[in-house]
Amino acid sequence: MTDWQIGPVPGRGLRRGKGGELALPLQILHGGQHCAIAELELTSAEAESLHATLCYALSEQPPPPDAPECRQPVRYPGGRQRY
Repeated sequence: MTDWQIGPVPGRGLRRGKGGELALPLQILHGGQHCAIAELELTSAEAESLHATLCYALSEQPPPPDAPECRQPVRYPGGRQRY
C-alpha cells in the first residue's frame, strides 16, 4: 500500500488567482516525503458550493473554540441554538 497525503502548505493560505479564482496551495507527500506543491483553483461558485457542502457536513458537530464566525452557534428567538 502506498502512503500518499495531500494537505495545506504550512504558512501559505488561500489567495486570489490572476483570473479572480481562489487558489489554495496544497502539498503532496509520499511516504512522508515532500513530492510537490499544487494549487486547487476554485471559481467563486465552486468555492460557495464547497463552503455549503462543508457547513452541511459539519452541522451536527459543535465547532471548536477557534472556529470561524460562520461556524459559531446562532441563537434563535425562543432559546433554540443551532450550529
